[in-house]
Amino acid sequence: MKYSAVANAVREARLAAGLTQVELADRCGVTRQTIGLIEAGRYNPTVKLALLISRAVGRSIADLFWLAEEAGEAGGRGPGT
Repeated sequence: MKYSAVANAVREARLAAGLTQVELADRCGVTRQTIGLIEAGRYNPTVKLALLISRAVGRSIADLFWLAEEAGEAGGRGPGT
């Protein structure tokens, strides 16, 4: 099994927590653009930022980020699976 990308469920977790991108960004000390890039899979957060995001949305890092298999799932796993 070869992994090609880090996939995430940050958007879904943020929405479930009732937060806007701006609110999540403020809680994590980053810009809204950074949150947007993470949600789009165009930027991988540092471990520190991943921890801050997980705390802000009340999910574990494992629920938010995972390695996607090369053959398919860039974002299809979803939280908690």
